[in-house]
Amino acid sequence: MTTVAEKWAQVLNDLGVRYVFGTPSGPWMVYMEALRNREIQFVLVSNEASAGFMADVCGRITGIPGVCYGTFGPGATNLTTGVGGALLDRSPLLAFTHEMKKSMRGRTAQMGIDHQALFRPLTKWTTRLDAERVEETILRAVHVATSEQPGPVHIGLPADLGPLTATDETYQPEPPHQPDLPDSELLDKLVTAFSQARKPLLAVGLSAVRSNVQTLLLKIIQQHEIPVVLTPMAKGMVSEDHPSYAGVLFHALSNLVAETHSQADLVIGLGYDPVELNYEDWLPDAPLIHIDAEPADLDRSCFRLECDIVGDMRPALERLAELPRVKNDWDFIALAQRRKQMFERMEPKTGIFGPTAAVTILREILPDDGIMTCDVGAHLHLIGQLWRTPEPGLQLMTNGWSSMGFGIPAAIAAKLCLPDRPVACVVGDGGFLMMVGEMATAKRLGLPIVFVLFTDHDLSLICIKQEMKDLPLYGTSLHTDDYDSAKTFFGVPVIPAHDARSYRAALGGAFAADGPVIVEAFVDPQEYRQLVLKGDR
Repeated sequence: MTTVAEKWAQVLNDLGVRYVFGTPSGPWMVYMEALRNREIQFVLVSNEASAGFMADVCGRITGIPGVCYGTFGPGATNLTTGVGGALLDRSPLLAFTHEMKKSMRGRTAQMGIDHQALFRPLTKWTTRLDAERVEETILRAVHVATSEQPGPVHIGLPADLGPLTATDETYQPEPPHQPDLPDSELLDKLVTAFSQARKPLLAVGLSAVRSNVQTLLLKIIQQHEIPVVLTPMAKGMVSEDHPSYAGVLFHALSNLVAETHSQADLVIGLGYDPVELNYEDWLPDAPLIHIDAEPADLDRSCFRLECDIVGDMRPALERLAELPRVKNDWDFIALAQRRKQMFERMEPKTGIFGPTAAVTILREILPDDGIMTCDVGAHLHLIGQLWRTPEPGLQLMTNGWSSMGFGIPAAIAAKLCLPDRPVACVVGDGGFLMMVGEMATAKRLGLPIVFVLFTDHDLSLICIKQEMKDLPLYGTSLHTDDYDSAKTFFGVPVIPAHDARSYRAALGGAFAADGPVIVEAFVDPQEYRQLVLKGDR
């Protein structure tokens, strides 16, 4: 006789799940034991929000939905922060929470809230497990979570369900979702518009990364010599050294990026997901061609949608790649000068140990195949433009959800999924305070991760925004004047660095360590004020 908990764990094992993240509760014991018997590691976290972020990143890296758990009430509400990240950052995830047993549903009970109502706006689907459909429910959830656009699914676990006997099932999983082929007339319209444009521009977004179209993209921009801009989560799709590279939208020095895209007389949005940045926030007075699995989200009263090519992206790109070179009026010498100016303005200043120096030195030391995760804050805007990313997936951020606290759990998940890769995390002191408890998790797991803590004592991005509105600085100080580095956090050693020389030495020692290390870089935040602009949000 197989219990629901045992069958649940077996289905996860068969799917290839290797980690479940969460904080246990009483009813969870039978599930946790079932995981142990299937050699699926239950990773105890300090906060369920971290469990969601870790599951998100596992889903991004492996393509198999990451799995997380929270208990009744506060466990579930904590979990929602990470689950919301998977929704708006487009990551496949399965979130399990314990719910009241059927006889208590709708009654007043300790920790009792309606989890189905809680998760409905934060997921693609929310449902409840029962003993008759364990495999069917989980496999349907996986199908939903991994179908375009990928995202989270929530499954409630009634409190008395785990020990019950699971019913035998003969469920045939649904085949993987295949995107529709676009209308041939729309492809003809694409070719005509592209051929007639004098300054066509490609804007590449998050969905293009998932669609594995990098080779076709590079062929098109090489053959037709047209510039390309990226959204932050599409970093790595085009090298920063490529002649067509024009920069990342709405991050540091976005005014220089705008000098290119404002000239376009046709914009082709490739896999452009407005969850990162709405078209209207930057689109020039030019027609738009949108190529994605989802229709264009655009205010058509103000902007012209030339054609909306919905479905598989490859046929549209193949048509453009097959065209003989289409001449245009782009000045690539001027583009190269803007690109050079942008990176020169982000070079470290002599005698100042600021965020540009800290990012540049980390990039020099972290191998090209290393993974860097980044938290939300002023430093993210700098990294979005400055950090050279050789391939997609080597720089992990949250930009659809944009939650502080993402960076540390993301690094832990990345190291678990890719143990042979060096992993670093850049986090500001605000985000660090939110997730410092996960230092205990990294230490307990023995993960050699370098956590680079940018300490500038304030919520710098909020300070900049207050200054832009001519408001006094208020409510943004994180530390008292007598703040000093701790020696350790939960057993993780801290190496302070106050200048470039000590910082470089600290990173060298940290990457050579056999466990987690925090390098605390005391950076001068003044650089942000010259690099983060009004249009950078």
